[in-house]
Amino acid sequence: MNHLLAIIGPTGSGKSKLAIRLAQQFNGEIVSADSRQVYCHMDIGTAKPSRHELSLVPHHLINIVNPDEDFSLAQYQNLAGKAIDGIQRRHKLPLLVGGSGLYIWSVLEGWGIPPVPPDPELRHTLEAKAAKLGRDELYHELIRVAPATARRIDPHNVRRVIRALEVHRSTPFFQPQRKQAPPFKTLIVGLTADRAELYRRIDSRVDEMLAQGLVAEVEKLVSMGYDFNLPAMSGIGYKQIGMFLRGDLTLAVAVQQIKFETHRFVRHQYAWFQLKDDRIHWFDIHRQLDSEITSLVAGLIGQ
Repeated sequence: MNHLLAIIGPTGSGKSKLAIRLAQQFNGEIVSADSRQVYCHMDIGTAKPSRHELSLVPHHLINIVNPDEDFSLAQYQNLAGKAIDGIQRRHKLPLLVGGSGLYIWSVLEGWGIPPVPPDPELRHTLEAKAAKLGRDELYHELIRVAPATARRIDPHNVRRVIRALEVHRSTPFFQPQRKQAPPFKTLIVGLTADRAELYRRIDSRVDEMLAQGLVAEVEKLVSMGYDFNLPAMSGIGYKQIGMFLRGDLTLAVAVQQIKFETHRFVRHQYAWFQLKDDRIHWFDIHRQLDSEITSLVAGLIGQ
C-alpha cells in the first residue's frame, strides 16, 4: 500500500516545521501545497522554508515558475501527482504540506480538472470590468453561473475569480469533483489554534518579514521587470509593499494592511479546512503534539 501524509491548516500554524521533523523521522520528502511558493525570487513574502530547512529534507514544487509565468490548478495537480508517485517509488513517505485549499483537495480528492489554457483577451475584459464596477461584480457573476465553484473561492481574490470564470466559459458544466480515488492511503493532520493566537503569530511573522528585507525583495522584483499587475505580484504582502513603493501608502499602513489581509485569509482557509471534517485529525498547536502525531503516522505506514 502506498501512503501519503497531508499536513494542513491556516497560515502561521507551524505546518512546515512539523513536516520537516516528521519527514526526518519517517524517511519522507515534502510536496509543497502553497500557491505562492511555486514562484522563484519570491522568498520572504511567501514565507518559504529557509535554505537550511530546504537542505534538511527534499522539497518539491517550490521555485518552479517565474513570477510572470501562468500556473494553473491543473498544472499543480499534475506535478504534485508526479512528485508523490516518484517519492513512493523511492520507498519514501510523501508529505503534502500547505494551506492552499484548492491545491490540497485537488490532490486528495482526485479532482478532474479541464486543461483550459489562459485567454488573455477574456482576462483583460474581466480585469477592466473589475476595475470599473468592483471585484464584487465578478464574484456575483461567478455565483450566478457556477455557485459550487464560487463557494470554494475567496471573493477578494480577483485572480482566482477571473480564472474560474475563464474555466467556466470554456467548460460551462465543469464543477470540481472527484475523478477517481487517489491510489494511496492518506492521513490528514490539521494544525489549529484560537484566532487571537493565530493573529498574534501572523503579526509577528509579518514584522519578521519586514526585518528580513521584504521591501528590498519587492524592489528587486521590480528591477527584474516584474510588473505589479502580474498575478504573482498581487499576492498579500507584495501588493501592499508595491503600493508603498509607488507612494500610495505609508510603510506603516502597508504593514497593517498585510496583517489585516492575512487575518482575513485565515478565515477563508477555515472554510476549506473545516474543524468538523472527520477526515482531518486536528491538533491544537498549544499542546504537545509530536508524540500523538508520531503515533498516527506510524500507524499509517504500519510501523
